[in-house]
Amino acid sequence: MSKPLVYFLCTGNSCRSQMAHGFLEAVGGNKYEVKSAGLEAHGLNPRAVQVMKEADVDITDQTSDVIEQQTLQEADYIITLCGHADEHCPAVNNPKAKRWHWGFDDPAQAQGSEEEVMAKFRAVRDQIKGRIEAFVREGE
Repeated sequence: MSKPLVYFLCTGNSCRSQMAHGFLEAVGGNKYEVKSAGLEAHGLNPRAVQVMKEADVDITDQTSDVIEQQTLQEADYIITLCGHADEHCPAVNNPKAKRWHWGFDDPAQAQGSEEEVMAKFRAVRDQIKGRIEAFVREGE
C-alpha cells in the first residue's frame, strides 16, 4: 500500500511550505510522502533554513518548485499555508484529496531588526511544527 501524499502549497515555496515539508518528513517518519510547491518558485529562504536547523531539521536539500497538476491529481492532502495560495491554487479535480488551509503569517514579510525578523521566523516555525505534530498524532 502506498503512503498518503501530502502536498504543501504556498506563494513562493520558500518559507512556510518548506518548513511544513521538513517537519512532516522529520516528525511523520516514513508514514507520508511529502512534497511542497508554490504558485512561483522563489528559492529556499536562508532564514527558513537557519531556523529549521535550530530545530534539528535540515531542509537544505529541498528545492523550491512550482505547483504541478500531476501532483495535485495524485495528492491525498492538499494543504495551503498562506491566503494567497489558498485563493489562487489551480483548480483541482481530485475527489480523494482532502483540501485544507492552515494560514500562517509570512515571516519573509517581517520588518525590524535582524533579531526581530528572526524572532518572527522562529514563531512561525514553531506554529507550523505544532500543527504538523497534531496532524501526525491525529492521523490528519
